[in-house]
Amino acid sequence: MKTAILTDSTAYLPKALREELNIFMIPLSVIFGEDVYREELDITMEEFYGKVNEGGRLPTTSQPVIGHFVELYEQIAKEYDAVIGIYLSSELSGTYQSSITAADMAEELDVYSFDSEISCAPQAFYVLRAAELVKEGKMPDAILAELTEMKKWTKAYFMVDDLNHLKRGGRLSGAQALIGGLLQVKPILHVEDKRLAPFEKIRTSKKALKRIGDLFGEDYEDGDKLQASVIHANREDEARKWTAELKQRFPNAEISISSFGPVIATHLGEGALALGWTKKRTSER
Repeated sequence: MKTAILTDSTAYLPKALREELNIFMIPLSVIFGEDVYREELDITMEEFYGKVNEGGRLPTTSQPVIGHFVELYEQIAKEYDAVIGIYLSSELSGTYQSSITAADMAEELDVYSFDSEISCAPQAFYVLRAAELVKEGKMPDAILAELTEMKKWTKAYFMVDDLNHLKRGGRLSGAQALIGGLLQVKPILHVEDKRLAPFEKIRTSKKALKRIGDLFGEDYEDGDKLQASVIHANREDEARKWTAELKQRFPNAEISISSFGPVIATHLGEGALALGWTKKRTSER
């Protein structure tokens, strides 16, 4: 069986890497007024932040329409027998459910949909591992079993700089956002039951980043090889500085830098920083 790997744009895997690994991508969109822009295809990160900083109403986001899934499945079916789609959390977007609905219309292709229960770099960890397993000739059921096992140790913690985006998106109540702003609180968030949820309130950015590093350290000390990514929303200098600090503190971990694209940045706001990680898996384990 020839199996394809598909993900959505919020994994934020570079196009060159996707092409190298034969990974398909379906985009989510950001909406400014009446204008709809598909991530990567119609709008760059620089263009997105330029539009946001022009003022006016903040953008909204939308999932891929079912018809686009069907078209992509038909394209994939020309070369593949099956496809495994790995999507952002089903509680953050309807993308996962749309993939399942569209699968009923894909008669020439065996479609498997996987809810990563997360997004961004941690979602990409699942995608890259799936691509490795395809190269090793693993069947879809075996690949999905491995991805499900990965959920036990794939984590992410987010520090949000601007609470207004979370408030507007329903991520925080108005009272929580107001109190947080008055006290200059930098909330640390994590994913709980597939949703973004408060983890701890920290008074300063420096202390929040140290706390996230400490949480990473707890898993690092277990002795397993970890791969991690510092994720930023238009905050590259701070991301590079934090990455350097983490690499010095945790020399045996693989730590890269990635970014929040327009869809996720719409909800977290400019200035957000996060660290996502998982165990580095090899088939010999």
